[in-house]
Amino acid sequence: MGSHLHAILTAIDAGCAKTCVVVAEAAETGLRYRSHGLAESHGSRKGVIVDLEQAAASVRHAVEMAERAGAVNLESAFLGTAGAHIRGVNSQGGIFLGAYAREVQRADVRAAAERARTITLPAGREVLHLLPQQYIVDEQPGIQDPEGMVASRLEVKVHMVTALASAVQNAVTVVNRAGLEVEDKIFEPLAAADAVLRAEERELGTCLIDVGAGSTDLIVLHHGAVVHSGSIPVGGDHFTYDIAMGLQTPAVEAEKLKRMFGCAIVVRVPSCNEVEIPSPCDRPSRLVPQRMLAEILEPRARELFDLVARHLRMAGLLDLCAAGAVLCGGGARLVSIREVAEDALRCPVRLGYPVPLPGMPAALCEPEFACALGMLYYGARARAARGARPPALRERIRSLLAFTSQ
Repeated sequence: MGSHLHAILTAIDAGCAKTCVVVAEAAETGLRYRSHGLAESHGSRKGVIVDLEQAAASVRHAVEMAERAGAVNLESAFLGTAGAHIRGVNSQGGIFLGAYAREVQRADVRAAAERARTITLPAGREVLHLLPQQYIVDEQPGIQDPEGMVASRLEVKVHMVTALASAVQNAVTVVNRAGLEVEDKIFEPLAAADAVLRAEERELGTCLIDVGAGSTDLIVLHHGAVVHSGSIPVGGDHFTYDIAMGLQTPAVEAEKLKRMFGCAIVVRVPSCNEVEIPSPCDRPSRLVPQRMLAEILEPRARELFDLVARHLRMAGLLDLCAAGAVLCGGGARLVSIREVAEDALRCPVRLGYPVPLPGMPAALCEPEFACALGMLYYGARARAARGARPPALRERIRSLLAFTSQ
């Protein structure tokens, strides 16, 4: 039973708009789709959990749907983390191996990484990921794996993804209240990169931009390594609220209008088109030109990608993305948003469609599911890297109770 459970991987993407749970099974040939569950998210606003019980109920609902569809009991999951509290920082550290050169051991590599990790972070922040960029062996840079090489000094450059500890712990608490343990926490664009980026994009340099409901999160990769991570506090919900205020319609109806008739470039909408706008408080609906909807959405879209461009420019990375940018997340589905991004970033932009799992429904092969699917790929690699994980706390307690009852 334990090995069967270990073969199951579960990813939870608990966003502001939707909560997605995807389950896969690890086999000798790779991952295979098992089931998924989708639920409307409650209890969070602008990327921050504001009601633990409501958020937990959304996760529980999605988990139960996935369990029923896959005929499996889920006990642990990989949890996606994102939001405006995310910060990235680069660091460097090293160790002296001795007066005489010797072979670099795996323990030396870990010790050098820990030395690079020892920087002072602002109070209340924690390190989500410690990502090696390159190793320097006796002042020779650009080494990808120094293990087995002979040297007297080993240094490493790393990128650290940091997060607000309280925000991360609240997300973990939500999953725990839904009845699952958190196996690992993953920065969502980092996971999405596993599902949508091509090898040449990672090498040449690309920016992956995840347009979520509460925020837009991004990472930059160059020479196969993460060199930058960050977040913009503008997401798809801001587009929805603009429509609700501008057209005086409930937020639920504004979201439907955005999905069905929204466009990020006004001139792309025929001037003769009209859409029906529901009114609040049982007042009669109205017909307005569809271009009016685009006139609300285009300024917000241009503001978003101007902020992304400014963010990258301040980090000195705007010209580093030779392979352009890749958009994923639910906000990437807005018609013509790719062209707005190209205009602001001055580089080619494509939509990031995730690599499908065998047996997976076609409906999941969309940009908004890139993070959830990427977490499965990331989680499978993480499990393989650390070997068989120790039994979960729940399993250890069961074993102890079984032993003491004998």
